[in-house]
Amino acid sequence: MSVRDGATGRITAVSSDSAHRFSKPNRAGITLLAGLGVAGDAHAGVTVQHRSRVARDPSQPNLRQVHLLAGELLAELAAAGHPVAPGELGENVTTCGIDLLALPTGTLLWLGPEAVVEVTGLRNPCLQIDAFQEGLLRRVVGRAPDGSVVRRAGIMGVVRTGGTLRPGDPVGVELPAGEHRPLERV
Repeated sequence: MSVRDGATGRITAVSSDSAHRFSKPNRAGITLLAGLGVAGDAHAGVTVQHRSRVARDPSQPNLRQVHLLAGELLAELAAAGHPVAPGELGENVTTCGIDLLALPTGTLLWLGPEAVVEVTGLRNPCLQIDAFQEGLLRRVVGRAPDGSVVRRAGIMGVVRTGGTLRPGDPVGVELPAGEHRPLERV
């Protein structure tokens, strides 16, 4: 049985934007390009595209080609008085049925009929989240009992195999071999 046959989740929304805006409009479908990211998205590229990172070092590899967010977080935020629609936190792919934050670095996500994204790390939420909705940042960033920072605003990845994604497509998970490394911010 292939990983795709054993899919554990679904894509609930796909989003992209050619400009560097906080939120991304939903689309009927997006195309992932191997080694680049989402076709036509402002964050696609071999090297970093996030403006603050480009200012520091434009030659850094782009480990943030695709942003994925669990739809379960959106439901939790709405229940806490922060209604947020898919794409509004800037994610490209909204999922359900997978605990994205629990995945180790290097996990392969099989998205739709053919695309594969390798998980590189956690999204590091910034103050723009509070500009979008006051008080939202504290809902997606907190502290663990040991004092460490807990980031909940999704995960980032790089495209290993391209393909087209649509809402309703399956998501399969292939964990990396060997010792698992927890996700860190990228």
